[in-house]
Amino acid sequence: MKNDIRIPFSELVFSFSRSSGAGGQNVNKVNTRVTLSFDVDRSPSLNERRRQLILRRLGGRINRDGILRISSDTYRTQGANKEEVVRRFYALLGTALHEQRPRRKTRIPKRARERRLSAKKMRGRLKQQRNKKVIDRE
Repeated sequence: MKNDIRIPFSELVFSFSRSSGAGGQNVNKVNTRVTLSFDVDRSPSLNERRRQLILRRLGGRINRDGILRISSDTYRTQGANKEEVVRRFYALLGTALHEQRPRRKTRIPKRARERRLSAKKMRGRLKQQRNKKVIDRE
């Protein structure tokens, strides 16, 4: 399944609040933190398979009501934070919907196996030689 996910902006809900941290004179006046809310449970843009993948892989970020929330207060402007939160939202969905290719089993080459075993035998012989008691005969 390709990750050509298209979610219209009408399904995304944005809320704005005061950001924490440094901000100069505007820090207590301007709502620059942007929180994006997306209702995973009731989104018409997702088929059931994709919905289950998102719920399973992003379960820690989704609340009981099935709403995924992402916040950004990186920038000092509301517009920049809105762009950032949308970018992070699509990146998060992309990673959640990415399907790993199944691993094909490969055999260890015979020569590699022989080389590994001979190295183990040599190491064992070396340790055995160290362990032999030397009897002094004077």
